[in-house]
Amino acid sequence: MQRPHPPLYYADYLQLDRLLASQSPKSVEYGKPAHDEMLFIIVHQAYELWFKQILHEMDAVIATFKQDYLEEKAIGIAVHRLSRITEIQKVLIEQLRILETMTPLDFLEFRDLLTPASGFQSLQFRLVENKLGLKPELRKMYDKTAYYSRLSAPHQEIVQEAETEKSLFELIERWLERTPFLEFQGFNFWASYRAAVAQMLENDRRIVQNNATLSAEEKKQQLLELAKTEENFAALFDEEKHRQFLRTGQRRLSYRATHAALLINLYRDEPILHLPFRLLTVLVDIDELLTTWRYRHALMVQRMIGAKIGTGGSSGYPYLRATIESHKVFGDLFNLATFLIPRSALPALPEAFEKNLGFFYNQKP
Repeated sequence: MQRPHPPLYYADYLQLDRLLASQSPKSVEYGKPAHDEMLFIIVHQAYELWFKQILHEMDAVIATFKQDYLEEKAIGIAVHRLSRITEIQKVLIEQLRILETMTPLDFLEFRDLLTPASGFQSLQFRLVENKLGLKPELRKMYDKTAYYSRLSAPHQEIVQEAETEKSLFELIERWLERTPFLEFQGFNFWASYRAAVAQMLENDRRIVQNNATLSAEEKKQQLLELAKTEENFAALFDEEKHRQFLRTGQRRLSYRATHAALLINLYRDEPILHLPFRLLTVLVDIDELLTTWRYRHALMVQRMIGAKIGTGGSSGYPYLRATIESHKVFGDLFNLATFLIPRSALPALPEAFEKNLGFFYNQKP
């Protein structure tokens, strides 16, 4: 039987002639070859290839969550694709170790030839941030200018267009708001949960007050921290207080989405909530790994150039360090741990409701 397509050669399929001809060290061009410039180029090209794959996976997940109705199967596929992103991120972090085999003196051999090119001009990385849900107003100013100011005009248009599209954060928020398990007929979950929380916080207060190893000042400080925790809990039961937190930037998720995410975490052992829990977990993983990459990248920059300005004209290490915490996207999901209580203290769900959270069928005789 004849094959429906012609034979394919490995190098042709991967376009290796083009790929392997895409490294053009500037130091060679200017007649002073710097050995480590090849490494510098290849590592950054590899980053861009991985960014392309991340965007490929992310776009597929975004398309899924744009649908008005999601089947359980779709959630599983989304978790798989987002988990692939986390594995890529681990590779991106490890790639820094390869780049760090280049010493600061090695880098100085060709650094000035790169100006004003810089990783800040990575279009794909900016798209990753925008598609995840990093809002312009939450970004640290890049050398007192917009984050896209150093991009070419066509690339500026692309990233600004991405700002107007629904991000993964916004779509996840909308999905959480549609969670059907927020209403408990005949069962006041939030009243029961609030009572369990009050008991837990009162126990914490007694532990601090009765801790003989703490000084009076230490007890005072711990009780102040406990009061902040109580304020955070209060916003769970007061929608207006939650809106205040939204206005001040202390929260990003809506009131209903926060409730849904918390319920998924509290009752994650229920079969029908396990995949949603895995979805929320992998989003935290992505944010954590991105934060880890920012931190490792900032340390590498400090190691390579110290207090010098970056090749793109930024303040270098200080700017990168400032973005580590401020550029988190799913901080509200991280902070859900604040509101968790022991499994033994969870309000027992009504039997009929719990049955709906499981997978079951009736076998006819």
